[in-house]
Amino acid sequence: MKPRNLSILTGFSYVIIFFAAIFANFQVLESLKLNPIETVTEHSLSIRLGIIAFLITVVFDVIVAWTLLEIYSKHYLSLLSTYFRLIHAVIMAVAIFSLPQILNMKDKIEILDNVQQFDTIWLIGLFFFGIHLILLSNVFNGPVWIRVMLLLAGIMYMVDTGAHFLLENYEDYSTIFLTLVAIPSMFGEMSFAIWTWVWGGKNISDNQ
Repeated sequence: MKPRNLSILTGFSYVIIFFAAIFANFQVLESLKLNPIETVTEHSLSIRLGIIAFLITVVFDVIVAWTLLEIYSKHYLSLLSTYFRLIHAVIMAVAIFSLPQILNMKDKIEILDNVQQFDTIWLIGLFFFGIHLILLSNVFNGPVWIRVMLLLAGIMYMVDTGAHFLLENYEDYSTIFLTLVAIPSMFGEMSFAIWTWVWGGKNISDNQ
């Protein structure tokens, strides 16, 4: 496949990941956390769609790992970057196992425990995803400001995961950490996706 086509597929896949993750996380998980019993009993279809949405993110995560490896195959860090993204995808797939069980639960504590289990496993996956972004910021040869945002996003994913496990009072600072992760992640990854979709692979240097 030509670099240009691979770049378009990368950008398209990233957009799918964004929308699927936003729906599954903010529409489904947040609903389970706020109203666990009501969500399970009255909105089970929403939970099922959320599970499918998370599965879709895993599928397209693997696709992105493959396309980036193909596009930047000559870079010495490309394969390592791919490995860490695939580790994230595998851990995310494992985390999803916690969600289908919720459909048969009637106890609030049990539901919230499973949601927490999902969040914890996903959080571990994001640590490895952070390493991927740090490596990608070196592999990617686009605009410097996008590379810097990817680097910052990767660092903050790792810092946030570490803070979850190291700080007993993490909740006191959760809003600050969320902001520090969200800003570089949103701007960096979305800008990377748009740049890759619109400009990536248009000349031979994109494949170096």
